[in-house]
Amino acid sequence: MTKTYVLDTNVLLQTPYALYSFGDNTIVIPEIVLEELDKFKKENSELGANARHTARLIDSLRSKGNLSEGIKLENGGTLRIHMNVMGGRLPDGWEDNNDNRILRLCKGLQENGENVFLVTKDVFERIKADVIGVIAQDFYAEQVPGYSEQYKGRQKVYASEEKINEFYKKGSMSIDDIFCFSHDYCKKELEERICNQFFIIHSTTNEKQTALGRFDGKEIVALKYLQERPFGVIPRNAGQKFMQEALMMEADKAPLVIIKGPAGTAKTFYSLAVGLQKIMLDRSKLYRKILVCRPNIKLDEDIGFLPGTEQEKIAPFLRPVVDNLEVLIDNDEDERYKSEKELKDKVDELFDRKIINTEAIAFIRGRSIVKQWVIIDEAQNLTPKQVKGIITRAGIGTKIILLGDPEQIDHPFLDVRTNGLCYASEKMKGSPLCHQITLTDEECERSELAYEGAKRML
Repeated sequence: MTKTYVLDTNVLLQTPYALYSFGDNTIVIPEIVLEELDKFKKENSELGANARHTARLIDSLRSKGNLSEGIKLENGGTLRIHMNVMGGRLPDGWEDNNDNRILRLCKGLQENGENVFLVTKDVFERIKADVIGVIAQDFYAEQVPGYSEQYKGRQKVYASEEKINEFYKKGSMSIDDIFCFSHDYCKKELEERICNQFFIIHSTTNEKQTALGRFDGKEIVALKYLQERPFGVIPRNAGQKFMQEALMMEADKAPLVIIKGPAGTAKTFYSLAVGLQKIMLDRSKLYRKILVCRPNIKLDEDIGFLPGTEQEKIAPFLRPVVDNLEVLIDNDEDERYKSEKELKDKVDELFDRKIINTEAIAFIRGRSIVKQWVIIDEAQNLTPKQVKGIITRAGIGTKIILLGDPEQIDHPFLDVRTNGLCYASEKMKGSPLCHQITLTDEECERSELAYEGAKRML
């Protein structure tokens, strides 16, 4: 039986080509959805761009027939624009708002004998649809596996004591010399031989004897930057050692680094430390400056019309970056906070000298960024399209670092399977140009209270 999919506005605002994602079934766009899209069309944001894209797609179909009667799509489906007049009965007391008009239309189509499915990214609208007996579902055009099944960039494996001793002498080991005791997912990843995957290699006879390595596509090699102390920072655990290795590698070998993990695992801190090391202390001067971008957690990328420069408008969103810089710029914990003015002046100097620059995500679109150290913080709040736009802006000599916690998503239309950080992680898995690592709760380096609170207050 042919299905009828009623699309909500938020689906088209995120993915205009959703029109072609339902096979040979019928796609219904309520007239109220067109009105809502019209409100976004003038915005200089991703939502505005997607609203305009949707409008062009629908407009291109008008010459093929009557939209209200239905137009055949290239994939065999049918697109129909439906007026908000066919209304099934909703529970008493429900307001006459746009969401409920869409639900009323769904109920009316259902009562007319159609096999109706409401497609919306609005959780509450899906709940209300369930209340009135309409099947509702989310839209996953660019979904990746659940978080527990996503690529972590690391594995715990085993090798004989003899092989580990050889590894310390030679600095390399065949990937055939390691194995997993259990866990089918680990075995599957070993069989895939994923380029740039990190390994914690335990001895089969002595669990405490370990080695850290990275598969370079041919063999497992020892970490090259294990003894480095970027801007005076010392890695405190295996995850940070892997993170340091990926960050310290030059842009021609590792132009993209993806770091996932909970708060307190030093993702932003370490990225800033290595960036400052490369720009201020290294003689090679491979990078011109640090560029830090952070989503403002709104539905779009607009930074508003309030008075002030771009830097002044986005400053509140970058306060976590400043907090990390205060620690990095003065590593003497006893003296650091004795003079708040002096500490602030030191941090401000980094921005005044343009060593560190901040920019709204929206302004990266269309640019070619050359020889810069680019940190995209809170990348879990970006869409796949936004992350693709950022990665494709990388010019010669630029290193892009995507940071975020997939379990702390504030964007209303994204989750652990559809956010840009996880999407990039899965799509770039195994690329020789991408290094990635997922840090764990046990690698949190904040205060004991912060760790205990995170563990207890789930």
